[in-house]
Amino acid sequence: MKTLLIATTNQGKVAELSALLAGSQFRVIGLAGLPETYPDVEETGVTFAENALLKAGYYHAQTGLLTLADDSGLEVDALDGRPGVYSARYGGEGMTSAGQIRLLLGELKDVPEERRGARFVCTIALVGKGIRQLFEGRSEGTIAFEPRGTGGFGYDPIFIDPESGRSFAELTREEKAARGHRGKAIREAATFLSNQTR
Repeated sequence: MKTLLIATTNQGKVAELSALLAGSQFRVIGLAGLPETYPDVEETGVTFAENALLKAGYYHAQTGLLTLADDSGLEVDALDGRPGVYSARYGGEGMTSAGQIRLLLGELKDVPEERRGARFVCTIALVGKGIRQLFEGRSEGTIAFEPRGTGGFGYDPIFIDPESGRSFAELTREEKAARGHRGKAIREAATFLSNQTR
């Protein structure tokens, strides 16, 4: 059985991909499953794809394992695509998700509903011997005027899913996986990986 390294310490992401690859020839592990720890990769890319490739390439070089890494974030039209690749670091290192949401809503306080378009983007990179692939998932929506819901994480409470009219934080885990940017990208990557084992 081949090992697929997911370049994350987030066990939720590891479990999500493990479920999608159930029945394939891959044993999925996260960074916590490695026998040694490695320094974090500095995300110096200016696009989601560059950052995902940086991470996947680094951990593949360190371990020799087929490696999957993702980078994702929120692009807001009225903010010229910000926070984009800086979504996790928006407002400075150490700012909480609640603080980032307040900052973003403050920047949009005078923006009317029809100009609050936004999208979540997730790019997955897969790097291994003879393999260098990118997969992308996008979720189009709008930014709410105030947070709604208690599920999800990050900017989910202010991102409105147009199909349901609810925020990503109000969707069930299954609904978010079906419509969310990460779920779309992961399913593409899982299809590619499944075809590698035939």
